[in-house]
Amino acid sequence: MSVELDFWAVLAQWPILLTGLYWTVFLTVVSAAGGLLIAIIFAWVRTAGPLWLRAFVGTYVEFIRNTPFIIQLFFIFFGLPALGVRLSPELASVLAMAINLSAYSTEIIRAGVQATPKGQIEAAQSLALTTPQIYLRIVMPPALQKVWPALVSQIIIVMLGSAVCGQISAPELSYAANLIQSRNFRAFESYIVVTLIYLLLAILTRAALNWMGSRFLFGGQRG
Repeated sequence: MSVELDFWAVLAQWPILLTGLYWTVFLTVVSAAGGLLIAIIFAWVRTAGPLWLRAFVGTYVEFIRNTPFIIQLFFIFFGLPALGVRLSPELASVLAMAINLSAYSTEIIRAGVQATPKGQIEAAQSLALTTPQIYLRIVMPPALQKVWPALVSQIIIVMLGSAVCGQISAPELSYAANLIQSRNFRAFESYIVVTLIYLLLAILTRAALNWMGSRFLFGGQRG
């Protein structure tokens, strides 16, 4: 029994693939920006915040890290309407991805913050820098440099996890593959093409984030 593969039938649907690629990148960029911002704030709370706030953030982190992403996504998209909050598939996807990323990244960044030598902080305090100035200018750059590879990996994991968002009709890559195979019944070829796109996107994302980290976050310093 011979099997004939027809990848051109899939590639002919390039507008759908391009739309899926656009939304995958868009969801990743927006959720990564929001998730990392939340994580930086929560990492400070976990290390230097008041006890009650540390307990709250710790509970949040453990809850998100120990529940499936798809359940979080479904709760936001299907559960919140019961409370009168209705979100579009795209907005629900961004929110779920940002929340998921923030929980994992909080612990990653906290590890970097705790690795900062106390002598640097004491030196900054002797120069009369405020607590926000010390955290943002003295603590965060070397902390982020130490944990940036782990953060990059976590962002890529969240990006690949965006494939689940097709379950709520967010028009990302997995949704595009489902749509294409439903039209031409080339499921094998559709998912092979989308898998290769995800692979290329992950490689390019890692390279771009590593370059951005060394160029903009660490002041061009290495090691």
